[in-house]
Amino acid sequence: MSGINYSEKIPNNVDLANDRTLQRALEHWQPHFLQWWQGMGPSDFQNSEVYLRTATSVDADGWATYGAVKMPDYRWGIFLADPVAERKIGFGDNMGQPAWQQVPGEFRSTLRRLIVTQGDTEPASVEQQRLLGHTCPSLYDLRNLFQVNVEEGRHLWAMVYLLHAYFGRDGREEAEELLARHSGDADKPRILSTFNEPVSDWLSFFCFTYFTDRDGKYQLKSLAESAFDPLSRTCRFMLTEEAHHMFVGETGIGRVVKRTLEVMKELGTDDPAKIRAAGAVDLPLLQKYLNFWCSSSLDLFGSEVSSNSASNFANGVKGRPDESQYEDHVLRAAQFKLETPKGVEDVPMLNALNEVMRESYLKDCEIGLKRWNRVIERAGHALRLALPSTHFRRSIGAWVDQPVTPQGKLVSREEYDRRLHEWIPSEADRAFVRSLMKRVVEPGKMAGWIAPPERGINNLPVDYEYVKIS
Repeated sequence: MSGINYSEKIPNNVDLANDRTLQRALEHWQPHFLQWWQGMGPSDFQNSEVYLRTATSVDADGWATYGAVKMPDYRWGIFLADPVAERKIGFGDNMGQPAWQQVPGEFRSTLRRLIVTQGDTEPASVEQQRLLGHTCPSLYDLRNLFQVNVEEGRHLWAMVYLLHAYFGRDGREEAEELLARHSGDADKPRILSTFNEPVSDWLSFFCFTYFTDRDGKYQLKSLAESAFDPLSRTCRFMLTEEAHHMFVGETGIGRVVKRTLEVMKELGTDDPAKIRAAGAVDLPLLQKYLNFWCSSSLDLFGSEVSSNSASNFANGVKGRPDESQYEDHVLRAAQFKLETPKGVEDVPMLNALNEVMRESYLKDCEIGLKRWNRVIERAGHALRLALPSTHFRRSIGAWVDQPVTPQGKLVSREEYDRRLHEWIPSEADRAFVRSLMKRVVEPGKMAGWIAPPERGINNLPVDYEYVKIS
């Protein structure tokens, strides 16, 4: 088990003190990061004391400690999972050969691009969420928002370490650019479009952490299989923290469902207008939000047929999530049946790996849907929440710009354009949700549109003062 050295300026378990050149480079980047955090991190809460967890080791059984800390004083650092002795490449044409401890020259640009793209998502989500603290439904939720934010900041550190340690001047320049791009910026936006979408309300935040952070989980799991061992070890530890982000999303949406059902019972109706008038989120509106954020996140996996995914797998750069669960780890002869607007086509499995990962992701997404629907069913209502078709609202791949409904039906362009805001939030829907976003900061109190959590954090009561607002 690798403990983390918190006596250093940059906490780490990579023996940074014995690489003075790397240490100086990262210490030069550190104030730029803190300046970015002050300017683009959570707005107006930098002096508040927040009950946060901090990694103390990379052992999943006891890796964190909890305590009150001001976010600018949070000890961001560089943590890699413990190495696997004599680790071998687990897939692709180089399967069975020793994992790489340095970047092979022929894969340098590919690995750098993957690391930069992953790294770009981390500060982007902080920027997207920076104003949410002003409309928090409770101190419990406010603390969870800030926990997500500081961990996204640490995940940025993880990618910046790799860029500095293994990619020389190019890596240092890329690390600077990670702080120069900003979510939604007209001139220098974030790389992936989903990370330029505004997250202006807490219903969007819960959907983002449920769907988009889950995409992050699958990207990290695929990179954790990489033959480039430092990247693999970095992502394996990041996955330990990522679980909390999805927990926030799943339980957040679950609490919205619970509160809506309570209001429906109190009113004796499922009329959306009456439910909204009572200050709750009607279930059809929640379905629109699920459609929007799920379809946005599906694009993050890329095109259904991709030569890049094929070469990345064959070369050992990026595997499938949970690669060990498969029987064939080379895929030179395997085929995949792909549904396209022209019909079902057989394509090489190597070229369809984005779609394989997307299918695994959707199965994971279904788990929360089943839990929420059981609650709705027990309350005696017929409506069921559902994931949209993978062909709905796609902006990349075989189904790009195809007029497909959330149920997967191909319709005319005129009908699709006319009915789109039956399926995703209209501006009026968003305005209504924003009208619910009233700040609640009294310990134990909750906004009227969301139910309390079942339990507090780290065995503390729900009414604990998780954030001491200055």
